[in-house]
Amino acid sequence: MARVTVEDCVEKIPNRFELVLLAAQRARNLSRGEELTVDRDNDKNPVVALREIADETIELGRLEHDLIKSLSRAPEPEPADEEVLDLIPTDQNIFGLQDVSAEEEAAGLNLEAEELSPEDLEAAIGAELDGRARR
Repeated sequence: MARVTVEDCVEKIPNRFELVLLAAQRARNLSRGEELTVDRDNDKNPVVALREIADETIELGRLEHDLIKSLSRAPEPEPADEEVLDLIPTDQNIFGLQDVSAEEEAAGLNLEAEELSPEDLEAAIGAELDGRARR
């Protein structure tokens, strides 16, 4: 068979749309390394796929199964527990930092940043970091 015409394949698969889908799937399978069932004769994979369909050298049921498998999509995975916990609103802001104004009011400090000297500010930051390191 020198050239495959669509008419040769339509006798085997009457629906032309299904024929195109199955031939394309077979051509993809050939490009992945599946064995040829006819001589290549310098033809490209789509032509070889059509020749195999026309000569009935491949199982159409298996090819249809491969097509359905390639077109099916896997369901979205369920989020892990820690991802679900991340979605639950909390009292912390989006950066995970604590609101220190509530702690200052509870301690009766209620100091503004402008009232602190740079040395006092550095000492307060150092004390906070030391406290966190001990936790």
